[in-house]
Amino acid sequence: MSFSQSEYMTILTHAPADMVKQSAESLLDSLGEISVLVNRTGLVMLPYTDTVKGNRFHLGEVLVSESRVRIGAGAEGYAACLGRDLEQSLAIALIDAALQAGIAQESLIAFLAQQAGAQRAADEALLREVEKTRVELETF
Repeated sequence: MSFSQSEYMTILTHAPADMVKQSAESLLDSLGEISVLVNRTGLVMLPYTDTVKGNRFHLGEVLVSESRVRIGAGAEGYAACLGRDLEQSLAIALIDAALQAGIAQESLIAFLAQQAGAQRAADEALLREVEKTRVELETF
């Protein structure tokens, strides 16, 4: 199983922060020298599209943590996460750099597959709960 960068970044940003941090920490010895280029919090505008007319506007601002790293192999990693957990965004950036450099591919792919499965199961459980509340107007 393989994941595109977009897919694995989505999985990582939705995974429990502690698990992502543990996964990144297990990589540290194999990454070589690590340069942290960006590690900060900031506000970004949240775009939204009106469902009636299709107009785009900014709903408001959200707080994000952003990290960018360069590892010994020359690969760079980037992450932006909702909230102020700089360790989480740094961990995701390190995993991104490792995947870009081909470091610890098997263990990282296994971690991503496990997280994707857990997220899929949680989504399905939520949809089943929502489905219970569906009202069929024809039955009234």
